[in-house]
Amino acid sequence: MERTPVKEQEALQSGAQAGEVRAESRSSGWMKDFSRKWKRRKTLLLFVLPAVVLALIFNYLPMVGVLIAFKDNINFIRYSNPLEAFMNATWTVEHFQKIFSDPEILKYIGNTLIISVLKIVILFPLPVVLAVMITEVSSKWFSKLTQMAVFLPHFLSWVVIVGIFKSVLAIDGPVNQVLVSMGLMDANSPTYWFGTDSLFRGLVVFLSGWKEIGYSSIVYVSAIMAIDPNLYEAAKLDGAGKFRQIWSITLPGILPTIIIMLIIRVGYLMDAGFDQVYAMISSVTRNSGEIIGTYVYRISLGENAGQYGLSTAVGLFNGIISLILILFTNWISKKTTHTGIF
Repeated sequence: MERTPVKEQEALQSGAQAGEVRAESRSSGWMKDFSRKWKRRKTLLLFVLPAVVLALIFNYLPMVGVLIAFKDNINFIRYSNPLEAFMNATWTVEHFQKIFSDPEILKYIGNTLIISVLKIVILFPLPVVLAVMITEVSSKWFSKLTQMAVFLPHFLSWVVIVGIFKSVLAIDGPVNQVLVSMGLMDANSPTYWFGTDSLFRGLVVFLSGWKEIGYSSIVYVSAIMAIDPNLYEAAKLDGAGKFRQIWSITLPGILPTIIIMLIIRVGYLMDAGFDQVYAMISSVTRNSGEIIGTYVYRISLGENAGQYGLSTAVGLFNGIISLILILFTNWISKKTTHTGIF
């Protein structure tokens, strides 16, 4: 039996009405679910509210400033109102073109990547090793003493740390004196460690490790302490030694933590440590030590101050690359280990 056009139209209208009812039902269900969760967790959400407000004010509201990256010749001196100075500046994408064409900026990007990769390759595994060593120490007081000793440098500022090591590694400092006495250095030509361009990156990595390895191991110590002790007891009964227990129980047990910390660290690949490098760098070591962070500071607030558009463009480029790296690393991790930060 053939369907008439009238019946087909009625069927279509009926299907459309049914779809609308389902959509309204889903919307109503979502609202009811949200209302129910709000009533149940209202107190907790109110506690979170101040943090949300602070994040909006200090993290998200300043993002409006990225528009400066698309402006040229912003004259804050000519106009008393900063908004007026911004509105009268010309729109441009020249700053982004300069990032990819200026050899100087490309060199600083290269310096940033080299220092960051060195820190990841050399320093990232060390907190894991330290955490395993601390948790394997049988003497509790010695373990606590070791933790305190390695955690303490984290709480020193980079200005203090660089000042200490500049004295230790000075031309007439104790390190050079020991090397001269051992015959490893010529007394007539001692090494100026902080003033030698070829040694600067190595110093950055070394001082970063000296300051942060102990503090970074805290999260791994906590992860190891959360592993079920019965697993170690069972391994002992099976005749597994310490190294076998570490390889088969400890490392797999903290693997999700290691992956999450690695994802976060890769996200900071374009940040080689502004505080540290700014405290250490000089005109002698700028060729191998200038990074994106110190360059942005120099052209916006430092000796070449006033290039707000270019500095904002470089900062925006840095942020976008960091976001892409986090998303890509997290995607790879989810595909291979089913572990990620989101």
